[in-house]
Amino acid sequence: MDKLIAGHKRFLAEVFPATRSQFHLLAEMQAPEWLFITCSDSRVVPDLILGTGPGDLFITRNAGNVVPVTSNDVDGVTATIEYAIEVLKVKDAILCGHSDCGALKAALNPEGLEKMPKARRWLSHVEAAFSHRQPLNPADGESAELASLIRGNVVAQLLNLKAQPAVMHAVAEGRLAVHGWYYDILSGRIEQYDEATQRFLPCLR
Repeated sequence: MDKLIAGHKRFLAEVFPATRSQFHLLAEMQAPEWLFITCSDSRVVPDLILGTGPGDLFITRNAGNVVPVTSNDVDGVTATIEYAIEVLKVKDAILCGHSDCGALKAALNPEGLEKMPKARRWLSHVEAAFSHRQPLNPADGESAELASLIRGNVVAQLLNLKAQPAVMHAVAEGRLAVHGWYYDILSGRIEQYDEATQRFLPCLR
């Protein structure tokens, strides 16, 4: 806790004074351009990776960057998606998975979830990843099997995202674009899913 308090002290002394006018505007309203759906993993820091700041991204996070598709349940992820599209009018929705994802590791080895019944139930949402596994990439080395499943989960959750009513309507009206990303922690690089070729391609070429 001491580290967090010290960090907040530096923020008040060094960061906030230089951006006071920006924070005053944000205190009254927000108008983010992007909805960013990603994993809870502490190594994924969207503003650091993308060079964004306060007010730019509307973010929802959970284990495995899941977008649940259920008929009756109400969950925070889909409620956030609905709000971002219908109220905030974001122009892009990005579904971002990442390398070494613990949720997909657990999906490969579910016996480790014996003491975590809620996590086991939640990870039923990533089962479709097995149907969308991507080709093994030699560049992933010993993690190639896991990486192919993680990329498959991005494809599966991207389909779930597109199935959300608010997303379907916004895409049909031409006011929303949807993207699937894979972030590699080791290299810092992002791949984007190309639906035409059904492959993940580097964002920067």
